[in-house]
Parts: sequence; C-alpha cells; structure tokens
Amino acid sequence: MIDQRIALLAALKAQLISLDGAMASGVLTLEDADTGRITYRTYAEMRQARADLMARIRELETELSPVVPRRTRQVVMTGRSGW
Repeated sequence: MIDQRIALLAALKAQLISLDGAMASGVLTLEDADTGRITYRTYAEMRQARADLMARIRELETELSPVVPRRTRQVVMTGRSGW
C-alpha cells in the first residue's frame, strides 16, 4: 500500500516537472507515456492544473510523512524609546 503511494508521488512529481517545463517554454500541449496527450486552452488553465498537482503532492507528502508540517510566523519588533 505504501509502495503504491510512493510510486504515485513520484509520478505526480514527474508530471509537475514536465508541466513546469511546458509552461516555461510556452507550449500548450504535453505528451507523456503515462498520461497521454494533454492540450490546454490557455496559460491560466495550465496554472490551475499546476495548482491541482501541487495540492495532490502536498496531500500525499503529508500522508507519508511522520512529521506534521506546521505553518509558523515570527514577528520581531525592535525599537528605541527616548533619546
């Protein structure tokens, strides 16, 4: 079961790499042995597909990782009062 998840994660990352390459070159058609031929109508549609892939990758990484990622923010304020 976990081997299938790892293989799926690797496949999704490969799709993301090919999509990023196509977006950088301005090509709207992708050909892949696994997914076949995909033609996007617009660049915005490609961005949406990339966002969907990223969400699926994050979900799988969260499932497979023993560490739960946290979103943190650090605010540092410095100041001097009175001279």
